[in-house]
Amino acid sequence: MNRQSSSHTFTQAPSEAGLHKGYMPGFGNDFETEALPGALPQGQNSPQKCAYGLYGEQLSGTAFTAPSHQNERTWCYRIRPSVNHSHRYARINLPYWKSAPHVVEDVTSLGQYRWDPVAHSDENLTWLTGMRTMTTAGDVNTQVGMASHIYLVTASMVDSYFYSADSELLVVPQEGRLRFCTELGIIDLAPPEIAILPRGLLYRVEVLDGPARGFVCENYGQKFALPGRGPIGANCMANRRDFKTPVAAFEDRDARSTVTIKWCGQFHETQIGHSPLDVVAWHGNYAPCKYDLTTYCPVGAVLFDHPDPSIFTVLTAPSGVEGTANIDFVLFRERWMVAENTFRPPWYHKNIMSELMGNIYGQYDAKPQGFVPGGMSLHNMMLPHGPDREAFEKASNANLGPDKLDNTMSFMFETRFPQHLTEFAAREAPLQDDYIDCWADIEKKFDGTPEGK
Repeated sequence: MNRQSSSHTFTQAPSEAGLHKGYMPGFGNDFETEALPGALPQGQNSPQKCAYGLYGEQLSGTAFTAPSHQNERTWCYRIRPSVNHSHRYARINLPYWKSAPHVVEDVTSLGQYRWDPVAHSDENLTWLTGMRTMTTAGDVNTQVGMASHIYLVTASMVDSYFYSADSELLVVPQEGRLRFCTELGIIDLAPPEIAILPRGLLYRVEVLDGPARGFVCENYGQKFALPGRGPIGANCMANRRDFKTPVAAFEDRDARSTVTIKWCGQFHETQIGHSPLDVVAWHGNYAPCKYDLTTYCPVGAVLFDHPDPSIFTVLTAPSGVEGTANIDFVLFRERWMVAENTFRPPWYHKNIMSELMGNIYGQYDAKPQGFVPGGMSLHNMMLPHGPDREAFEKASNANLGPDKLDNTMSFMFETRFPQHLTEFAAREAPLQDDYIDCWADIEKKFDGTPEGK
C-alpha cells in the first residue's frame, strides 16, 4: 500500500480530559475551542481588537434570520481574514465531477442498475481529480437535490485547497484512510466512519493510507440532521454523543497556494501566497464532524413483520415536503433478526424515492450474489425491486429462530428526486449488464390452492 503524509505542521488545541484526542463529542452542539490560550474572546463575538492580532470573522451556514433552532454559524479568529484567501478567479474543468441538472441525451436512467467497484488507477489522483460522479438529481442552482460520487484518491493535495459553495458533502470511505485538514480542525477518516463537510468550509485532503476509495453524497439542499425518533424516544439509532468535531488547529505558513471553489456546478481557482487554514480559535455550531458507523444502534421488529427501512436512517436532509426527504442516509449493518412467521429480508416494492446503494463490506441480505464491497446499485423512483430468487427462496424456507446478520454494512443515498446517470456511470464504470436478469428466474408459485407451492 502506498503511504503519504503531509509535511505541514499544525498547531492544535490541547486535548481535554476525558475526550477523544483532537475531537469534541456531539452533533449540532455549540462548541468552542482554541489552539492558543486566550485566543477566543469571552462575552462577545467581535471585540475592537482580537488577541494575538487575529481577525474576527463569521461563517454562516444559514440565513441570519433562520429560526433559532435551525440557525447555524461559527465565529472564527484567524491570522488573515478570508478575503485574503481569495483573488481573481479562473475557470477550470474537472470533467468527471458533474452537477444537476445533468441529463445525457442518449443515456437511459430509467432502469435498475448495478456496478462492480470502480477500479483504482495508476494515475496520481487527488480529491478533486479523483472524483467520479455517478448520478445527479434536482438542480444545484435552486439548491435542491443531490449528486452521488465515487472517489479514487492516490495523492495528497499539496499547497492546494478546496471548498464547495454548492453543497455539503457526506463522505463514506470504503478503503484507505484520508486526512481532512479543514479551517476548523483535522479529521482523520477511515472505514467504517463517515464525515460531514459543511458548505463553504475550506479544506485540504491528504492520503494517510492509500489508494483510497469511497462514496460521496453531495447535498445541494438543507443540511443533514438527525431524524426524528418519534415513539422510539430519546435513544438508539445515531446518538449525538458519538459524533466527533475537531478541535481548533491552524497553519501559519507562507507558500504559493491554489484555492479551488465549486460554485453553481462550475469550478474556479485562485492563487494566494499562504495557507488559508489559519483559524486559531472558533466557537459555534457550523462545523465538520465524523461518525463511526459501528456505533449506530439499530432498532427493528421483535415479534413479526419487517418495518419500513426508514428505521435505519442515520441522517436526513429535509425537503419542502414534510416527511419526504431531499436525502436520507440509511445504514444496513450487523443486527439480529428475530421476527416470527415473517419474510425477513426487504420485501418487493416500488416507491416514490430513488435509491442508490453502496456496499462498504460484507454481503447484503437481499442480494447475496453480485453486490460486492465497493459496488453500487441504483433503483430509480417508481421502479420495482427486491430480493433475487436465491434470497427469496432462502428467506421463505428458513428456520425462523434468532439469526445474526454478521459482517455486513451497506448504505443507501435515498432522494425524492429521480437520479440521472452520468456518461461515466453509463459508459466507463463497470456496469453489470445482466443485473436486471437477477429477477428473471423467479417462479410463478400460484396454483389456485390456499397453500400454494
